This record gives sequence, structure tokens and C-alpha cells, in this order.
Amino acid sequence: MKCIYCNYPYTYLLKDNQRKCGKCKRKFSPQKLEREQKLRSLFVEGYNARETSKKTGMHFSTVLKHYENFRITIALHADKQYQLHAKSITGYDEYLYLPKSLRAEENIDKLKHFLTLSYENKVYNLMMPSIQRFNFDTNDTQEQKLLLKYLRFNKIAKLSKAQNTITQFWEFFEEFILQYKGVSDEQFIFYLKEAEWRFNYSKSELIHSLELSQRI
Repeated sequence: MKCIYCNYPYTYLLKDNQRKCGKCKRKFSPQKLEREQKLRSLFVEGYNARETSKKTGMHFSTVLKHYENFRITIALHADKQYQLHAKSITGYDEYLYLPKSLRAEENIDKLKHFLTLSYENKVYNLMMPSIQRFNFDTNDTQEQKLLLKYLRFNKIAKLSKAQNTITQFWEFFEEFILQYKGVSDEQFIFYLKEAEWRFNYSKSELIHSLELSQRI
């Protein structure tokens, strides 16, 4: 079995069932690798943490911890890709998101504000300050009407190729996030990044990018 750290072709089995590299001398557990590979595969397939827990027999909190680590890895991967392709940006637009289950008139303060940039038929998202940071008065009827008008018009597809990529992502994100209930403000960016990752890559690319990023 090859070393997972330096790719040296020779490792040997220890008494505790771990393997040790003959070159870099680092140890790793094949059983742990197999478990993580299974979790990665189910995550890429789109199973949520609860479904994966039932499917594998692993404790829900353990699966959830792995899924959170996957999303952190994905966010870091997205940042690296953006840095590599920043000069290829062809367009950008901002988006105000509110769960479909909430009435906009009564939940203006729950809007999520992010900026979507497009490059090479892919997207990259940046969280923007909440509307409260702009001293928006949620009790001002006129301001509410203006914001709701913007919210409606902001969903109209644009004509340029860049804008089409962006609006296609927004539609993809709206469908993707429906499966999750009660995403906290702190965790929202990681679910946004997961949607971005799934939108940008094919299934084989998803597996490769996640495995490669976790090894680095």
C-alpha cells in the first residue's frame, strides 16, 4: 500500500493495524481512510448528514463533524481557485436571498446578501454586509417597498453570457438550499460555498477536488 503522505510505494503493517511509510516514517490507518472515503463519496452524492448516519451506522455527530470539515475544505479550495483565476472575471452581480418559506414583508432582517462573480463558466461568491449595516430601517414602509422591489427585479435573468452563468447559479442555489432547514448565519457561507462547488464541477471533479484539497 502506498503512503498517503509522500506516495512512497512501500509501507508496512504495525501491530495496531496502522501502516508506516518506509520513507517518511509517518503512520496512517487504512480503516480510517476507508471510512473517510465512504463519507466523502456519500457527501459528493448529495446525502445529508442524517441520511449518511443511517446508511453507514456511524453516529450522527461524527458524520456531521466530517461534513463540516468537508465544507471548510471546499471553502478554502474555492478561495485558491479564485486567486488563480481572478484576472478572468467576466461579470458580477449581487443577490439578496430569503428562504422561500418566509414572507419577505415580515422577514426583511433575515435577508442574506452576497456577491456572485463569474469566470470561465464558473462562479465565486462573497458574503456582503447585512442590510442592518446600511442602517436599513425595518419599520420604514417605504424602505421596505424599495427593497422588496429590488429583491424581485434582482431575480430577472440578464442577457450577457456572464450574467446567465450568475443567474443560473442563483437558481441552482435556491433549489440546493431547500433541503436544509434552519441554517445559521455563521454556517450560511459554508452552504453557499458547497452550492458553488457543486455548480462549478462535474461529479468526478467533485471527488477529485475534495480528495486533493484534504491531502494538502
